[in-house]
Amino acid sequence: MIAGRHPADFQPLPGFANRHLQTLLPRILPRPALSLVDEILELPDGDFVELTWLDAPTLSAEAPVLVLFHGLEGSVDSPYARHLLRAAERRGWRAVLMHFRGCGKWPNRLPRAYHSGDTADARRLLERLARHYPSAPRVALGVSLGANMLLKLVAEDADNALGLTGAIAVAPPVNLAACADTLERGTARLYQRHLLGALKAKVAPRLARRELPLALSHGDLGRCTTLRAYDDAITAPLHGFNDAADYYQRAAAAPLLGDIHLPTLILHAEDDPFMPPGLYDGLTLGPGIRLEIARHGGHVGYVEWRNGHPTSWLARRVERQLDEWSERATVSLPAFSQSGN
Repeated sequence: MIAGRHPADFQPLPGFANRHLQTLLPRILPRPALSLVDEILELPDGDFVELTWLDAPTLSAEAPVLVLFHGLEGSVDSPYARHLLRAAERRGWRAVLMHFRGCGKWPNRLPRAYHSGDTADARRLLERLARHYPSAPRVALGVSLGANMLLKLVAEDADNALGLTGAIAVAPPVNLAACADTLERGTARLYQRHLLGALKAKVAPRLARRELPLALSHGDLGRCTTLRAYDDAITAPLHGFNDAADYYQRAAAAPLLGDIHLPTLILHAEDDPFMPPGLYDGLTLGPGIRLEIARHGGHVGYVEWRNGHPTSWLARRVERQLDEWSERATVSLPAFSQSGN
């Protein structure tokens, strides 16, 4: 496996290559049963995030650590989260998922939420893990919004002060403006409607209780019929951006990819309905990045047929990468071996 652009080896479940079927299939796959433990991580500004750990009391302090960051309005209950946590468990890794503010069981305290470029909380968690597990290989994995955030964080952490072994970004919307535009067209509007419904359901009670410094009525919220309109009215002013355009420009990972030296795997499907065609055309990739592009896969779908049943290629691909980086951390192999997939 070498840095640069490469075709992914994903082959979709026969008869289910369609982008929308792939996007929806993970929701009907059996979800792994996991033993989980919750924790509250207090933040310097007085807010908190909720962590969900794999319960692994027998692992040593040197066991490798996988840190997961979910997508927009995701959680530990998201299908991909369960399969990725199970993948870590199978490989003998300690694993934790960080819920972005307000995405766990409890609303966050401060008059703010989270966004695609919000790296401070993830940095805080990774710094803590570096102190608690200094001898353990540590890999961060982000999905969708969490993947864009992670790429931005890795680029900002140019000297790898966080001590990561590697990073994995699954379906990152690296050009936020272009992805917002894509969700306003055709069938993709159904996904936009779903995401908007989740966002509005969470923010509406806070607006009604006047917990947020926004002069928005219930009617104003109802008139936010696109993610761009929502970001213009809510996300941007809550987090110090001038408007949605300013937010998309400053939070997008695309302009920063060329700065990434840390071994980083990006997984992207050409048919992702959340993203425009040619998302990576013309972008400079840093020397640490391996970009794998699949013809099919939808948005964080990647359901294959294996051993007589449908299963998650994504989890299998992540397992393979964890094995490589765990071995590299042990025997000091080069960042990417030359042995192929």
